Amino acid sequence: MVKFAQRTEWSLTTNKVTEVLQELKKNGVSVLDLTASNPTQCGFAYPKDMLKGLSSERNFQYEPEAQGLFKAREAVSRYYWQRGFKVSPDQIFLTSSTSEGYSYLFRLLANPGDTVFFPRPSYPLFQFLSELNDVHMKTYHPNDGCLGGYFCKEAKVIVVVNPNNPTGLFVQNQELEQINAFCMQNQRAIICDEVFWDYAFENQERPISLVDNTNVLTFVLGGLSKTLGLPQMKLSWIVMNGPDDLVKEAKARLELIADTYLSVNTPAQNALANWFASAEEIQQKIKERVLKNLEFLKKKVQECEHVELLNAEGGWYSILRVHNGEDEESFILSLLKEKHVLVHPGYFFDFNEESYYVISLLPIEEIFQEGVVRMLEYKV
Repeated sequence: MVKFAQRTEWSLTTNKVTEVLQELKKNGVSVLDLTASNPTQCGFAYPKDMLKGLSSERNFQYEPEAQGLFKAREAVSRYYWQRGFKVSPDQIFLTSSTSEGYSYLFRLLANPGDTVFFPRPSYPLFQFLSELNDVHMKTYHPNDGCLGGYFCKEAKVIVVVNPNNPTGLFVQNQELEQINAFCMQNQRAIICDEVFWDYAFENQERPISLVDNTNVLTFVLGGLSKTLGLPQMKLSWIVMNGPDDLVKEAKARLELIADTYLSVNTPAQNALANWFASAEEIQQKIKERVLKNLEFLKKKVQECEHVELLNAEGGWYSILRVHNGEDEESFILSLLKEKHVLVHPGYFFDFNEESYYVISLLPIEEIFQEGVVRMLEYKV
């Protein structure tokens, strides 16, 4: 029998929630999905002229560049300049996804078995990315106020998610100072995921971005999936910054990694400038949906004695803490079976305590409102 790699020794059995969901759909039961986070499936109308960018005859030509086509990197550069950040095309590497960007950077910065620190709670994919890239995952609690106690000298990389997903909290000055201090003292690097950066709530001050973090070798990740609500176009980017000598060396090595894969498709690169022209319109639609759903959620939570809505500053998720004495999986399964509402359990995002539930603020308002009402009226 073929022995597969240890890094792929995951549990491949279907979990109970998925089994129930599949059975309901098989029986024609309509489920109110409060986990829906794919913008293309949440009823948003995209400008039709965005498709024109894919009709260029240049798409029949293949001119591979390790960093990505200059014109596309120039479009990403303008995106940052419009937000007040001086980013040159030379600082940018294009990738086909943020996950690929992480993989490139882990290969650049860490040897097999090296320790990488990730925020907790955060993306479920971090565990898989760690295992696939042979790095040892440790966690820290962002927004703690005292981060120095979390990091050990063995840490090769500190991962920051700004704003955090799912908590929606942005990096604060004190937090960044502590991370920078550790990295400067120990010659370490930062990977900062800013895919949700554009989605700060209206009452928030302009959030910090690490694209201009020059004290430490820093790599910022972004992409079309969130910035333009276009996950299907498969285009993301890495922005490099830091001390000149480190950036120069990192760039030379990263060029070879990227040149080995050349994964970014030509049509998306040629269309990127055209797509960015619609950024404000698309983001405004998403922000309006998120804020309306959040306002409805706040109102309904105020009517529930045993439910707490955690504070957030951006992104498109909300976290509820339900004090009903029931474990997360039991509550989610019964909610799905009896009320046909699907929500995420907190353990999915690696919360270290029970009774947290994560819901998306992207669903169509009617679906979101009915789902929230059913959830909050059920055993709460």
